[in-house]
Amino acid sequence: MSTKVGLKGQVVIEKEIRDALGVVPGSIAVQRVVEDRVEIRFLPPEHMESLYGILASHVTRSLTDDELEAAVAEAAEQAAVDRYRLADGG
Repeated sequence: MSTKVGLKGQVVIEKEIRDALGVVPGSIAVQRVVEDRVEIRFLPPEHMESLYGILASHVTRSLTDDELEAAVAEAAEQAAVDRYRLADGG
């Protein structure tokens, strides 16, 4: 297969090649010159799937809004205490 190079140096990768290599929109193309040719390796894009619910099978109960707010405040306070202790050397 051959394709024509466009005005901006772009070439089309044939669908059969994209499919065989798993190239999808957002893939990263890493290019380098090897002797008299170009070698291109494709890295997968960052996933765009939500992680919402991934730990659902491990959750035994949910927090109310008030409980969550209190837990966040407690964690922030503990982090401040820990930072103070580290800065104070102790």
